Amino acid sequence: MLDEAGYRRRLGNWMPSDEGKSNAFRLDIGDRARGRHEKIGLSSVVQDLAHLLERDSILRMNLTRAIDQSLAQGKILGYSNISELLVIIDYLTTFSPPFDAHAPVATPLNTILEWPMCMRAGYAVFRDPAFNSQLRRVLNSWCTFLSGPHSRSWLTEEPGGWFSPEALSKLGMDDFVHDRAKPYWGFESWNDFFTRHLRAGARPIEGVEDERVIVNACEASPFNVREDVRMVDRFWIKSQPYSLKEILASSDEGLARRFVGGTVYQGYLSAFNYHRWHAPVNGRVLEAYNVDGTYYSDAEVEGEDPSGLNDSQGYTTAVAARAVIVIESDNPLIGEVACVFVGMAEVSSCQICVRPGNPVCKGDDLGWFQYGGSTYCLIFRPGVIERFVPQPPWNDDVPPLKVNRALAFARGSI
Repeated sequence: MLDEAGYRRRLGNWMPSDEGKSNAFRLDIGDRARGRHEKIGLSSVVQDLAHLLERDSILRMNLTRAIDQSLAQGKILGYSNISELLVIIDYLTTFSPPFDAHAPVATPLNTILEWPMCMRAGYAVFRDPAFNSQLRRVLNSWCTFLSGPHSRSWLTEEPGGWFSPEALSKLGMDDFVHDRAKPYWGFESWNDFFTRHLRAGARPIEGVEDERVIVNACEASPFNVREDVRMVDRFWIKSQPYSLKEILASSDEGLARRFVGGTVYQGYLSAFNYHRWHAPVNGRVLEAYNVDGTYYSDAEVEGEDPSGLNDSQGYTTAVAARAVIVIESDNPLIGEVACVFVGMAEVSSCQICVRPGNPVCKGDDLGWFQYGGSTYCLIFRPGVIERFVPQPPWNDDVPPLKVNRALAFARGSI
């Protein structure tokens, strides 16, 4: 969906919709990073990323070309070469995002990389396994900072703070556990705030007694529903069809085969959403595992556009870092449900809190996104779904469906 300037809108309020504001952020961060670098050298984890780029001439060539191609098109990056980019990446490992309803930068590294990653030379860089492995270490370092007390600089009631009146109007903090009498409202870190818990009763579970009701597993806006999904499909093409073998990435291909011909529901999360996952059905956990993947890989078919990862959300289900939890429903007419929680951009980890064999009820905790942009899928076997509550068209201004609300109804008989 295009905005008035002809750009695709960025879903989820993770980055500014106005390119001028993104440019201003990049220039400001570049200045801050260089000022810090004059006093403090690169951290060891960013030095390791630098060494990888020094050793791998093809990787270094492609990243250099991606930067040069961006600059040649007149893009404002805040850096002009790999060395300057590394200084910014190092700075961002100690960055806490402020609140800004009009120019959000909840995924700062995505904002820094969004042009090079969609240049011709950039696609190979951001799919490279060694590069993504090192990026994961960088993001884990940032996650460590965000999990510590020094990350709380914006957990205040001041302008730009996440407890300012403007922020609170977006967050609905009355629904979440906090204590306004305590410093930082009782949150131990940025990540503690980001993965905040709901108050008891804040999201009542629909259809508790009705086994046909499948509830929403994430507080997410509808993105897509696809029927008759295939075992293997060309997930990189324009329509980005879902490819079960790639999405589930299980050593047991029989798992993916059981969903062939079934249905995929996908939703995307906002920076302001609740980021924990809940069980969509009553049942028992059969599988629970993490899949390593990419962090900033776009689908080429979306073209050179400041869309971040938004327009590649179907593609990311097959390539991005993600958690897979398969639940055997107590309702035999539903059977297995595959829940796929996909980390996009600055997600450092998808944390699973259940194990195979655990019984679960609708609404029980399954895990959470530690930090970053996110999307999720529920995959159903053939003939299971009678109808979904969300219906097309899939617009980008649809409010999120609350977690534990009815998402779909299973057929009464198959």
